[in-house]
Amino acid sequence: MTRAHKLDCESAAADCRFIVQSEDEAEAIELARRHMQNVHGREYNDEELRTEHLQVV
Repeated sequence: MTRAHKLDCESAAADCRFIVQSEDEAEAIELARRHMQNVHGREYNDEELRTEHLQVV
């Protein structure tokens, strides 16, 4: 079974319902990075997103 990479922003920010899920880790990281920067005004590098925010489901 293929695993997906998921960011559920609601788990970190109760007022944000953004969720991204992709089988492609690079795509999930890029979408998560854009969301965090555009919506929350925060910048993360790949490793921060991978270890602190992405889940493998």
